[in-house]
Amino acid sequence: MAKSQVYTKTGDKGKTSLIGGTRVEKHHYRLEAYGTVDELNAHIGMIRSWPNESFINENIIRIQDQLFKIGAYLATDDTMSDLRSRLNCDESEIEVLEKEMDKMEESLPPLKNFILPGGHPAPTYAHIARTICRRAERRVNEMAQKTEVATWVIRYLNRLSDYFFVLARYLSNFHKNNEIPWKPKL
Repeated sequence: MAKSQVYTKTGDKGKTSLIGGTRVEKHHYRLEAYGTVDELNAHIGMIRSWPNESFINENIIRIQDQLFKIGAYLATDDTMSDLRSRLNCDESEIEVLEKEMDKMEESLPPLKNFILPGGHPAPTYAHIARTICRRAERRVNEMAQKTEVATWVIRYLNRLSDYFFVLARYLSNFHKNNEIPWKPKL
């Protein structure tokens, strides 16, 4: 089997190809959208680098798989490729996130204040993932103003940022990291 090369040199002049072959500028709105989803996926991997309950790491891997599908969906020029229609993505993944949030929240104290991110690295990375997820959602919404984007993609990213907030709280509790409430000094 021949070794594949990572570098192709086809992007050296500031353009890249979408799935389907369409060439676009590297600052194209599609690249901003799927690039931010990719950035989110990389940060999520850091959460798994800390000891967690097995169901957390299983959920993270499931989410990472879903984000790869979303990235491929966003990177596909559907006038040139039918990949979007072949990706196995649907609303059921949103329900999975909601059920997992409900499961984690059962063991958490009620939220009475905003929380200052920090302390143990695992919940801190969950907060970082939450903020990157919000940016990904904004980029995908921007893309949806210019080309068709299925509503499940936007809904999934919206719910996913909520998931990471709950996960951050859950991981703080799991790692015995006291949450520091934000108390504004007015």
